[in-house]
Amino acid sequence: MEKVLVTGGAGFIGSHLVDELVKNKYKVRVLDIFEEQVHRGKKPDYLNKNAEYIKGDVRSPKDLKKALDGVNEVYHLAAQVGVGQSMYQVEKYIDHNTRATAVLMEHIISNRTSLNIRKVVVASSMSIYGEGAYKCDKCGPSEPIERSEKDLKNRIWEYSCPKCSGILKPVPTGEEKTLRSNSIYAISKKDQEEIVLNLGKAYKLPVTALRFFNVYGPRQSLSNPYTGVCAIFQSRIKNDNPALIYEDGLQTRDFVSVKDIAAANMLVMNSAEADYRYFNVGSGKPVSILDIANTLSRLYGKEPRVTIKNEYRIGDIRHCFADISKIRKIGFKPSVSFDDGMREMVEWGKRAESVDMVGEADKMLAKMKLKI
Repeated sequence: MEKVLVTGGAGFIGSHLVDELVKNKYKVRVLDIFEEQVHRGKKPDYLNKNAEYIKGDVRSPKDLKKALDGVNEVYHLAAQVGVGQSMYQVEKYIDHNTRATAVLMEHIISNRTSLNIRKVVVASSMSIYGEGAYKCDKCGPSEPIERSEKDLKNRIWEYSCPKCSGILKPVPTGEEKTLRSNSIYAISKKDQEEIVLNLGKAYKLPVTALRFFNVYGPRQSLSNPYTGVCAIFQSRIKNDNPALIYEDGLQTRDFVSVKDIAAANMLVMNSAEADYRYFNVGSGKPVSILDIANTLSRLYGKEPRVTIKNEYRIGDIRHCFADISKIRKIGFKPSVSFDDGMREMVEWGKRAESVDMVGEADKMLAKMKLKI
């Protein structure tokens, strides 16, 4: 029986992957720090009872030695998550994401003769692209870098073509797009991906990086104001507060069910075609942030209430959705529709604890002058 380590396996995405691994007869071990901001001092009730849990830190060689003993495969999902927070808790994000990955990989390669690890899969992120891909109907493909401060102050949210000044249209973002990470979180995720891919190739240890787009579903903390927008909006709605929307709400993202993310992880671990490569994992479909707020309100049986802030958060992008043709070629196909996935998330959310901390997070951004 294969033994698998999932770092961050007590969290939102990791716990769903653990469930899939257990269901497929793997012996599963989890190494998790049980981050206070996520778990609020409580052990989640969704933890799979057929997995082994070690409360420990990927940055600790002692904890790693215990966690990697007898392991054949490693999923590295442990990370601090939050674009806005990363811009003022810089050391924390680099330490937990970049340095932790370095410690993990150095331990693996330094002890490769005594360990029996056949593959490592690392969770990367769509945030490493910065802006997504665009095109001008007249001038063709375009890769805008960032919106000008002048346009943002004038509340001009969309990009203009640098050649003809027409409005650029978002198109699917493929893996070969230039990476322009525009937040500390994004930089740290890029570091994680590159550390794993670089060392894997150097030491002939099969590795794969998965660039997750906007993951949603049951178990995403409704009390963490730095998590995904679906959970943040749910927290506001459950507490009878309006959803806070930056810019005009028409910015788009690619929302992918956590169940499809778990399936993609299972797929690439067992695919030689995925070795030493990186893949987008998304639905391939854009959805506006305003549509998310309205859909969640409807599913909670409430009239939509939103506050359009018409503000720009430093580190935000306008549009990004995935071209998933590369991972489709090795067998991935999203199986959860947006409507079904949102309904499942809301049914879970109705029973989940929800402490609305979004207002405090917004005030912190203002205090740190991270809004325009």
